[in-house]
Amino acid sequence: MLGTYYYHEIIRKTIISFGTLFNNIEIRHTKQDGSKFSTVKVPIAYGPAEKFIARLEQKPDPRKRVSITIPRLAFEMTGIQYDASRKVSTMQTFKAFTTDGTKTARKVFMPVPYNLGFRLSILTQYNEDAMQIIEQILPIFQPAFNVTVDLVESIGEKRDVPLVLENINFEDNYTSGYDEKRVIVHQLQFTAKTYLFGAIADNSEGLIKKVQVDYHTSTNRKTAKRELRYVATPRALKDYNDDNATTLAQDIDAEQTQFLVTNASSLVVDGYIYIGKELLQIREISNETLLVHRGVDGTQPDSHINGVSIDAVTQADNDLVEPGDDFGFSEERFDFSDSRTYSPSKGIDV
Repeated sequence: MLGTYYYHEIIRKTIISFGTLFNNIEIRHTKQDGSKFSTVKVPIAYGPAEKFIARLEQKPDPRKRVSITIPRLAFEMTGIQYDASRKVSTMQTFKAFTTDGTKTARKVFMPVPYNLGFRLSILTQYNEDAMQIIEQILPIFQPAFNVTVDLVESIGEKRDVPLVLENINFEDNYTSGYDEKRVIVHQLQFTAKTYLFGAIADNSEGLIKKVQVDYHTSTNRKTAKRELRYVATPRALKDYNDDNATTLAQDIDAEQTQFLVTNASSLVVDGYIYIGKELLQIREISNETLLVHRGVDGTQPDSHINGVSIDAVTQADNDLVEPGDDFGFSEERFDFSDSRTYSPSKGIDV
């Protein structure tokens, strides 16, 4: 495991998401008559509050046109701690698919829960400015606020990360001399409950194409005889390969279950056909006449005109079902009277 390079930028993305929450805060000053005097957008930067306080206390450099000013927001990450309360099985995995257009299946181990500590510092010269900023922040956190973070972009893994407001501290350095700037500092402590993902490996197995269950006469498989096998495989609900198996030889309405086609040689009983956006199942075939079930698997029965293309939905279409598509199931049941069991490693009955 160690030595395999990967970097999802999860901590970096969480830091950016936290800072972005506070980048549109502003304060407004009014005159005595209540009219607006000025509006100031409060700047925010990453770093400890002490850094900006030190810069404020420095004597200005006459060669620099701009010096640091307040009010100002500063934020920094203060720690990383494992969160055992959100722990899941370390060996549990799930499948995800790439978002680069290839839709390649990936095997992903469950993420590890970690809490990131953040400190937001509010630096002002006047109490009124501090109160305006604080009142724009506190009502949002009750005491948590969820931020959606794209944790692993390659598989589209987005999660809501709760930002929890833990406590608020206040500090006023007004005890300094009159020649020093007054700086009022409010510090808000937050915890971001995020997840860290490990290396993401390619999964050659891709989609699950078959589910097989053997039923026994009792729970003791050493003595119980196998009686029944149930097999389910994915079935396409639409045509993927545009095979144009035949064409409709007459107009039909949404309720008609028997109609003519130009050539039924490639169609089979119990098979499926696709006309427009409607899926139909064939019940009987007599020469070029089909008897069908209309609107199968939730598709909407509709009227169709003479000459429209009819596609056969076959195993070739089942193999082309894409991740995220709706699909049905083909089911098979087998009765057994032997004492053999299925070996998953060999893939045969033994």
